[in-house]
Amino acid sequence: MNTNATDALHALESLRDPDKAAFFQRFFKCGPGQYGEGDQFLGLSVPQVRSVLAQYRTLPVPDCVALLQSPYNEARLLALLILGAQYQRKRASEAEQQAIFDAYLAQRSRVNNWNLVDASAPAIVGGHLLQRDRALLYELVNSKSLWDRRIAVLATFAFIRAGDFADTLRLCELLLADREDLMHKACGWMLREVGKRDETVLRAFLDAHAVKMPRTMLRYALEKLAAPVRTAYMAHG
Repeated sequence: MNTNATDALHALESLRDPDKAAFFQRFFKCGPGQYGEGDQFLGLSVPQVRSVLAQYRTLPVPDCVALLQSPYNEARLLALLILGAQYQRKRASEAEQQAIFDAYLAQRSRVNNWNLVDASAPAIVGGHLLQRDRALLYELVNSKSLWDRRIAVLATFAFIRAGDFADTLRLCELLLADREDLMHKACGWMLREVGKRDETVLRAFLDAHAVKMPRTMLRYALEKLAAPVRTAYMAHG
């Protein structure tokens, strides 16, 4: 790592908490055969990572890429938060945004836990594709990588916020048979967000697919609906 990336990492390491790190290893399922196998933690809370972000928000893209190579989840999270903030800043040029998007895609194997995907995919991937062709999402959703598939679904959060639900619904339909519980949760979460904005759209999706939806996906999707409606869908799901 070059000097700036090294300084950022040292700032994170200065906040290390071994007890919390051990807890995060369990919470993020980092044991053998688990989805986060091999991930390591310093034991920092998200607010602590964001406190470091305030000092390093202008870190250049190559330095962020260097941070993404760290074995520590918090270092990769910091890099992704910096990239997301830089992508979304008002004065970011199209060329700067393209460079961030390209770096993200090239390094997405380092976006390899759910907190990393959730903190970055809506801002960077969703933000970039909001006014562009979205074929990439359908490539990612067919990937063998759990994290590629989650990136595809979480990217649509940016579309949902703009009142555009079509890709969320289509991707969730394609993922009805996905075997990963983390994908069931991601799809259910995005469907819930659709329903918060337009319950009619959500209920039309549920009417068509509730019987086939994994229970976790269905339960997440229903969370903001009235209790009798939730009960009815769960009874037939």
